[in-house]
Amino acid sequence: MLEIIAAAARWFQLAANLIILGSCVFLVIAGTEKRVYSAQWVEKLERLFPKLAISIVAGLIITLAATIGQVTGDTGKLLQLQVWLDFISGTHTGQIWLGHTISAFVVILSVVYLRKSGKSRTRYLFCALIATFPLIADAMVSHSASEGMTISNVLPYALHIILAGVWLGGLPALLLLKYEYVKQVKGKKSSFMDVQILNRFSSMALPVMLIIVFTGIIVGDRIFDGHYAALVATPYGWLLSAKVLLLCIILLIAASVRSYWLPLFANSKDSQETQRSAAGMRKWVRIEFLLAVVLLFIATIIANNATPAKHALIEDWPFPFRFSIVATWGAENVAIQVWCGLAIIALAAVAIYFGRVSNWSLKRLITVPVALLISGLAVALPPLTIEAYPETYLKPPVPYDAVSIYYGAELYSEYCVDCHGFQGKGNGIKARTLSTVVPDMLTEPHTVEHTPGDFFYWISHGIKDTDMPGYENKLSEEERWDLVNYVYALSRGYQARILTSEIIPNRKNLQPPVFSYTTHEGTTGVLQEFRKKQPVLLVVFSWPESKDRIEQLKQNYANFQAHDLAVLAVPTNALTSEELIEVTDNMPFPLIVEGTQEIVESYALSRRTLNRPDLLGRGSVPDHMEFLIDRDGYLRARWIPLAEDVGWKNMELLLRQVELLKKESVNAATASEFIS
Repeated sequence: MLEIIAAAARWFQLAANLIILGSCVFLVIAGTEKRVYSAQWVEKLERLFPKLAISIVAGLIITLAATIGQVTGDTGKLLQLQVWLDFISGTHTGQIWLGHTISAFVVILSVVYLRKSGKSRTRYLFCALIATFPLIADAMVSHSASEGMTISNVLPYALHIILAGVWLGGLPALLLLKYEYVKQVKGKKSSFMDVQILNRFSSMALPVMLIIVFTGIIVGDRIFDGHYAALVATPYGWLLSAKVLLLCIILLIAASVRSYWLPLFANSKDSQETQRSAAGMRKWVRIEFLLAVVLLFIATIIANNATPAKHALIEDWPFPFRFSIVATWGAENVAIQVWCGLAIIALAAVAIYFGRVSNWSLKRLITVPVALLISGLAVALPPLTIEAYPETYLKPPVPYDAVSIYYGAELYSEYCVDCHGFQGKGNGIKARTLSTVVPDMLTEPHTVEHTPGDFFYWISHGIKDTDMPGYENKLSEEERWDLVNYVYALSRGYQARILTSEIIPNRKNLQPPVFSYTTHEGTTGVLQEFRKKQPVLLVVFSWPESKDRIEQLKQNYANFQAHDLAVLAVPTNALTSEELIEVTDNMPFPLIVEGTQEIVESYALSRRTLNRPDLLGRGSVPDHMEFLIDRDGYLRARWIPLAEDVGWKNMELLLRQVELLKKESVNAATASEFIS
């Protein structure tokens, strides 16, 4: 109940804020001639401003009360002033609310000043500017801002709602203007000045709406973050789809008003014709405004209440297909069909332009482009479809960590190796006896073309029309996800063959397994704790084969510290007590002594290089490997002495890579702990 109250209050204050902003902008547009401000509709509009401004503050107070009630779980505490003060001063949300409320009071002051002083375009413009401040504060508590309080995150959403106010808030002013013509006692012909006002607002509304759509696409793209399947399978997506549908209806109404009713009003020859055209125009603008208010309510829920698309769970994909450019583009004739479909869609845009120039009827202007659009989609989309399953968009509940991959490797050896081969190339001892070709999961991009949920479905239920059985009754859910993690580790390890001892600047796309560890000193940690702090050099070594290298690392550790580089050493085999003493003598960096086997085997999957692919038999694990992981958690460089003799023996080369990582300008998201 409190959530509903908060959403309603948030919507109420936002609508009031937008109407003040849009109405002031409308009056700025109208005021090229000062005599406009003496009109009765202007006075009626101004009388609404104080009530609307007070509504903003009232809505904010109700919103905060509902939020505190939700957080504390006790509405009785709303009567305690200290609870309010603690929430405002002690939480980020409370501090933003305080700034939001202060800006709302400033709006009240600006409205009072506007009512007390003479009417002028400058004062209306000033009031409109002040009315944007609460909207900017509102943008700071949206889902966009939750990704990080940066200009790039907040600005698109702030522009989106400010421009929405310019459009939506101007509609009440337009309605009041038309009211004079509809309810007139005596006949009144359309005023040239009023026609000019309406034309200016209509001309401004088009670019404003285009920018609203553009900023909406930017905000939506960040919220979806590639998870566009959520558009049709989550509450967030359904709400957004409803919002887009409403917007399309509103745009059709606006186009009708602009192309039919406005010219009819402007060219009316007598007062009766003026009254009829004004009534028709007012009716459709009123419908447009009501739909816009509903759209605003949906947008408020989307921005503040609904779980963002990229975090929403799709536990049951409802369709037997999905669209995938990556998985289908290389197939025969797919590209040709898609480009043909896009060409037909482009013709729809041409038809709109040609129809407007040729003065087509509204019905024809809508029907022809829509028919072309549907035809284009019918040609372009089918080639991009692939089979999908209820589990296709399941998010893995098991982290992509060394332990999961290690157990997945054991399960693979027990259940999969006979058909898929030791390294997943589809060359197992039974492969030739099967009725279908076993896919190569190592070198072919199957993990790029399909989702983790696809693999989970195949492992659970098998693949139809093949000899692949399902293991739902033999393996637990966690074990099946371990297998999925192992398959992805195999594929990503092969992708890592492009890595060398030198980084590729600003290229962050290889996600290494995470792991927890215990050191020789008894301390514990996880790889993720270094994120956003410092890069990590992970040294996988054999003893005594790597003795010289370990000594070199010890001697240069002061340099590593100066360059803010952490070092973690992992032995490939368990060390005896004597070896442990020898290795840790004067060792300044952590030596991992528990969880080593899992770490070594999971990182050994990234051992392949371009000149040493290691594809035969079981493969071989080098005695020594070093991996450079950046502060965002991505695998960026690797040195294997067996494949590259000098490499990071040259410490200057290693430290140069660390410096290059520091200088990178790409603001990448931190590597996920789960495959995707």
